[in-house]
Amino acid sequence: MNVVDPSVVCGERVEIGHFTVIEANVKIGNDVKIGHRVTIHEGTVIGDGVTIADGAVLGKPPKPAKTSTVKLSGELPPLVIGDHCTIGANAVIYRGAVIGAYTLIADLASVRENVHIGQYVIVGRGVCVENHVQIGDRTKIQSNSYITAYTTLEDHVFIAPCVTTTNDNYMGRTEERFAKIKGATVKRGARVGGGAILLPGVTVAEETFVAAGALVTKDTEPRTVVKGFPARFSKMVDERELL
Repeated sequence: MNVVDPSVVCGERVEIGHFTVIEANVKIGNDVKIGHRVTIHEGTVIGDGVTIADGAVLGKPPKPAKTSTVKLSGELPPLVIGDHCTIGANAVIYRGAVIGAYTLIADLASVRENVHIGQYVIVGRGVCVENHVQIGDRTKIQSNSYITAYTTLEDHVFIAPCVTTTNDNYMGRTEERFAKIKGATVKRGARVGGGAILLPGVTVAEETFVAAGALVTKDTEPRTVVKGFPARFSKMVDERELL
């Protein structure tokens, strides 16, 4: 049995699986496929041609702990999912996020509030995208990476599996951290190898190649390969590999 609020606006040729809940004022486009046991919270907007796999939760209202670093300020707008997106099984996307067209949010991924994701993006299995993150067009984030709050990934960025980004040099022990919290900025075309760590506030320059396992502690120069612990200049990126 499904529970669909009477105020839901549903397009043509929409398929809905079993035991799905769709709350008030949700808008669903044409040719949408919704799996079993999906929850779509109030006001969510879903574009045409979207596929939503079993167990996904869309438009979830955030409820941060009293000790959370990032606080809510004001009412969040509804979740908006662009045309022809694919939402994986048991993925969770919060209210206040915007997902661009043709984007994949894979199984078990989570996308928090105040996140903007561009078009043709891949957010891989088990990826965690925290709040206040900006992700450009055609960026790929591979499985089990952690994108911390206040991170910016520009267009055509590649994040390999198990990359970790950080935003807090104080580790929660001083109130000063609230004024200085800042994630990494990864510029257009940069690539970050598997298991690499980006420290708070660093900028990975355009077309930088960060080697697997590197610890990036300071800004990089464009079109350079950096590797090591901490990461240091190794060589220039081969021109054949530039965008």
